[in-house]
Amino acid sequence: MSDSTTQPVPEGFTRMPSGLGFTDNLQPSYRRIEGDTVSFGLVVQQHHGNLMGICHGGVLMTLADIAAANGVNVARGVLAGSPTINLAVDFISAARIGQWIQADVHLVTVKRRFGFCSGAIVNSDGVVARFNGTFYLPDHKGMVKPGAIGDGVPGFLGE
Repeated sequence: MSDSTTQPVPEGFTRMPSGLGFTDNLQPSYRRIEGDTVSFGLVVQQHHGNLMGICHGGVLMTLADIAAANGVNVARGVLAGSPTINLAVDFISAARIGQWIQADVHLVTVKRRFGFCSGAIVNSDGVVARFNGTFYLPDHKGMVKPGAIGDGVPGFLGE
């Protein structure tokens, strides 16, 4: 797809700030958190692609990981880091350069020390990937760099 066929960012999404570490590789990326509904997305650009000219699986996995972890944290109502214990991604179809892809959280279960999340990454053609993740829920705030969430991330948990 050329720039003239690049799909727009849907309404309600806000740009993610940079400076969040590895996830900066997804930039420009966007999120929408409304109540308990969590979605992250991006317009696939050349630097997100692989040698076949489609979105790299690592980009899809990173997008799934971010969406799932945030889905668990929103369900908990906690601003905290939640290390990934397991992430399973099934790649179903390709996402092409210029397409908007969106990771939507569908189901979250929170237990005492673990959060479980499932969802899907979709584009205008349908499902690109589905994902399931398990996250550790620490009982302390030492897992997050100061300033990484909260003050520096507008819109997170309604801030």
